[in-house]
Amino acid sequence: MTMTKTKINTIWEELEKDKSFKSGLLYKRYSAKVKPDIYVALKAPENLRCIAVNISSSSKINIDKLNEFKDIKLELMHDEKSPNKQFFLILLLNSQHKDVFSTLCQDLMCGVSEIYEESILIDTLYERLFKWTLLFEKLGTQGLSESSQRGLFGELYFLRKYLSKYTDYANCVDSWVGPENAIQDFQYSDWAVEVKTTHGNNHQKIHISSERQLDDSIVPNLFLYHLSIDIRKEHGETLNSIIQDILDVLTKDTIATHIFKLKLLNAGYFERHSTLYDDMGYKIRQENIYTIIGDFPRITEKQILTGVGDVKYSIVLSESESWRIGESDIFNHIS
Repeated sequence: MTMTKTKINTIWEELEKDKSFKSGLLYKRYSAKVKPDIYVALKAPENLRCIAVNISSSSKINIDKLNEFKDIKLELMHDEKSPNKQFFLILLLNSQHKDVFSTLCQDLMCGVSEIYEESILIDTLYERLFKWTLLFEKLGTQGLSESSQRGLFGELYFLRKYLSKYTDYANCVDSWVGPENAIQDFQYSDWAVEVKTTHGNNHQKIHISSERQLDDSIVPNLFLYHLSIDIRKEHGETLNSIIQDILDVLTKDTIATHIFKLKLLNAGYFERHSTLYDDMGYKIRQENIYTIIGDFPRITEKQILTGVGDVKYSIVLSESESWRIGESDIFNHIS
C-alpha cells in the first residue's frame, strides 16, 4: 500500500537532490502561513531529515528530558547566519519511520502555526513531543491485534459512508475520535455514534466498555452502528484496502488527509506494518443502526450505585429491534 506523498516529504526530497551540500544544515521554509521560524531541513554529512526551529540563543531548552525516543534525536545547533540565534533540531535517525515522522512533523507545523511568542512556542513543542513518545512506543509493537484490526475496520467502514454523504471532508474525519480513546467513536456538536464490529457465532452480541458509552444524557443524539462481519483469508475487503479507499476520496483535501493519517497513527496503524494486514479479508454480513433513547437496553451512569465502577456489560441486539433506524435517518441527524 502506498500513502499519498505529502508536501513535507516533497521538500525533503528536493533538499536530498542537492549533491553540493556536504555539511551543516540545508533548510527550506514549509509555508509562509506558519508564523514561527520553522523549517524543513536536512543535516549533513549524515543526511538526516529534520525539523529546524529557529529561536533565540538565550532560550533555555532542556533537550535531555525530551531525548527518550529510540529513533529521533533532539539537538541544539548554532545559527551561523545570526549570532544571537540557534536551531532546535528534531532529527529522524531511523529512515524506516519516514511516514510516521512526516505526519507528526506536519501536525507539529499545524499546532504552532499561529504562535508568535517564543516561550509559548517552546512549551507547545514540549507538549507535542511528549505525545510523540506515546506514538513511538506503539511503533515498536508487532502491529494491531486481530480484535483491534476488526474494530478499526468497522470505524473506517462507517467513516467511508459518512464521507460519501458530505463534502466537508475535514469535519467528517475530525469527528472520528475513536483513536483518541473517546467515549464514543464519532463525536461532533450535539451527536455521537458508537461503532461495534462483531463476527462469528455471537455476531448479535456486543460488549459495552463503560456506563457512559450508551448514556444519552451526555449527548442529545446518540446512535449505535453495528457491523456484523465474516472473516476470511484472501477473501473480502482488507484493512489496507479500506484505508487506501478513504485516502483516494480525500486525495484533493490536504487538511483532511493529514488529519486522517494522524488519526491512523493514534489508532496504532503504521504503514511499516501494512503487510501484516494484506491477507485478512472482511465480508459484511449485516449492518444495523439504533437510536439510543428511552428504554433501549443499557446501563447508564445514573443507574450506578455509589462506589461501583469499571462497569462492563453485553447487549443482545436481536432484542433491540424497536430502536432500529435506517441509514438515511442517522445521516440526516449528523449532517
